[in-house]
Amino acid sequence: MAAKKLRRARLSQELCERLGRYQITTCQDFLCLSLLELMKMTGQSYRNVQKLLRKVSLACAPKMQTAYEMKVKRSVNPSSAFLSTTLHSLDKVLHGGVPCGSLTEITSPPGCGKTQFCIMMSVLATLPGSMGGLDGAVIYIDTESAFSAERLVEIAGNRFPTYFDSDEKLFCMTRSIHLYRELTCGSVLKRIKSLEEEIISKKVKLIIIDSVASVVRKEFDTKLQGNLAERSNFLARGASLLKYLAEEFSIPV
Repeated sequence: MAAKKLRRARLSQELCERLGRYQITTCQDFLCLSLLELMKMTGQSYRNVQKLLRKVSLACAPKMQTAYEMKVKRSVNPSSAFLSTTLHSLDKVLHGGVPCGSLTEITSPPGCGKTQFCIMMSVLATLPGSMGGLDGAVIYIDTESAFSAERLVEIAGNRFPTYFDSDEKLFCMTRSIHLYRELTCGSVLKRIKSLEEEIISKKVKLIIIDSVASVVRKEFDTKLQGNLAERSNFLARGASLLKYLAEEFSIPV
């Protein structure tokens, strides 16, 4: 929750812009500063800064809900809790599909079709709700340069020939999938940190990273002293940010 942008904490645009000059853009950045630092950066009084701290703290505090409320929320519209893979056996094992509001990790030996599965899920997320989709956009972070637009169109046309019966529909689908190629751990983490506003503005309903393991293998040799700790730190930070995005926007990641 601390990764929430200050704009979404209902601070004024002028104040957000002023803090942005000091690279203070998230609730976490704001709450890590002392009262004196905030007074200097905002130009406000001690009392007003205390009010701002309370406002930001409340904005990023997790909302309490009971187990009963969670159960009722899912039972009212069970389909909204999952993105179906359209593979009956897999959906059965997953109790409905890839869950919304949480992280799902796909692992297998190389060459088993993880990227093809991710591309297929991208197509499914853009489908209307009446077809089991999420009727939204997709953010696809490609760390291996393995994404293929041609394969995307091929999968869409072959799996749903009746729906994608025109070039216009295929064009709209491809425009809904936003691809980012990030080849280092640092750039992946930076991209994840910037996703919150994109999720809102582009109506994103699915985030895919293909794959985290690729950049980790390239940058961290766990045989070297200190690398294991850095690797664990990167994975923990990335997972924490992605978990926040999944829960905050109730989307599958």
